Amino acid sequence: MASGSTATKRKRVLVCDDERPIVRLIQINLERQGHTVTCAYNGVEAINKLSEQEFDLVLLDVVMPLLDGFEVLKWIRKQPAMAELAVIMLSVRDKDADVLEGYQQGADMYLTKPFNPAQLFSLL
Repeated sequence: MASGSTATKRKRVLVCDDERPIVRLIQINLERQGHTVTCAYNGVEAINKLSEQEFDLVLLDVVMPLLDGFEVLKWIRKQPAMAELAVIMLSVRDKDADVLEGYQQGADMYLTKPFNPAQLFSLL
C-alpha cells in the first residue's frame, strides 16, 4: 500500500457547534476520511471532553450556549498540555473584529459560515 506524504494521518477531532445538522455533516465527512470524531454541542461540554480525551484538532463554533467558542479557545490555550492543539473556528460571526479576536485568542484558522465543506476537509 502507498505510504508517506500522500497518506492522510488519521486524526482525533472534537467538533463543537450547537447546530446539530452542521455537527452531523462534519462528523460524517470526517469519519469517511478515517478520522475519529467526538461531538459537543456547547462550550461546557467541549471543555469536559477536552479534559477527558486527547484530540489532534478542534473545530469550534463561536456562538454557543453556556460558554462561547472564544471562551473555550482561551481555556484551551491556558492548558500547557494543549499548547500545540490545532483549533479551527467556524462561525457566522464574520466581522473583521471577530476574525481578529479568534486569531488573537490563538485560533489556527477562522472560517466563516456558510463554509465550503471541501475547503474545511482539505485542511486535514
